[in-house]
Amino acid sequence: MKTYFRPLPRSGDPRPKGALPLAGGPLWFSEAVALRRTSKPQIIPATAVPDAVLHRLTAQRAPIAGCDMGQVTLMGILNVTPDSFSDGGRYLDPEAAVAQARRMAEDGAGIIDVGGESTRPGADTVPIDEEIARVVGPIRAIADGIGVCVSIDTRKAPVAEAALEAGATLVNDVAGFTYDDALAPLCAARQVPVCVMHAQGDPQTMQDAPSYQDVRLDVFDFLEDRISALVAAGLARDQILVDPGIGFGKTMQHNLTLLRDISLFHGLGCPILLGASRKKFIGTISQTGTADTRLAGSVSVALHGATQGVQVIRVHDVSETRQALALWRAIEWGLEDGA
Repeated sequence: MKTYFRPLPRSGDPRPKGALPLAGGPLWFSEAVALRRTSKPQIIPATAVPDAVLHRLTAQRAPIAGCDMGQVTLMGILNVTPDSFSDGGRYLDPEAAVAQARRMAEDGAGIIDVGGESTRPGADTVPIDEEIARVVGPIRAIADGIGVCVSIDTRKAPVAEAALEAGATLVNDVAGFTYDDALAPLCAARQVPVCVMHAQGDPQTMQDAPSYQDVRLDVFDFLEDRISALVAAGLARDQILVDPGIGFGKTMQHNLTLLRDISLFHGLGCPILLGASRKKFIGTISQTGTADTRLAGSVSVALHGATQGVQVIRVHDVSETRQALALWRAIEWGLEDGA
């Protein structure tokens, strides 16, 4: 029976004897939870974790697209679509899109994630030519004029190829490289970093009664399998981000379970991306209305992710999230001299 190991992250001092760095970053752990599908969880010393797993939990993550994976990087969301759940239509105009990208970069985003196809529940598939037309202009302008890493959020190889030609340097696939068989070989040939996300079903069907045996372990197994497939296709393991896919084929309880135990995914040996900004479960729990009223809840989830060692946090509200993270860091580790 397979055993999974979830480190219990801590920060600050003092560190107990035997404490180990989490993913080579500032957090540490001295205990882990051993998880099995057929027995109760058990807390064990970190030193009792098998060596191969312990290496993946502790090894320093390589930079991705020029971003240091030893600290939290904010990925700013830029939807150049008419129908995204939070800001559909607001940045469909290329000039508005570039202006928003510039604001997010100035506010502290290390990556701008550009998407031309909404993946909200119930969304229709966008024709390839139309998706390319939406993303290429903004990506080229951002890459040439703002100087920040640009990610293309797409499931389709032709869109990714056009975006890479325009200056994108990371491919973010919400379908986990299962939608278009040509996408992984393209990324391998171009040797660009990728983000592989878990989703149950496609946008049109994913919220139709999603179910799991154990959402944490099922998502872990899916991501582990997709990492192996991407490596076999020629991608470097240290250039793969993993995303558990909050809100993509999950109930509210599934989302909360994944968030609570998100440190489990450090066991994949890849940086973790968390994308929960403004999602419906935040509004449901906080009893707020439209997506643009979910700022406080979104920042709360982002801070939780940071405390669990998440390396990339995908957000709409870059400035507010950066401010919250700055205060968290100052409380935990103090300010540098002269700050």
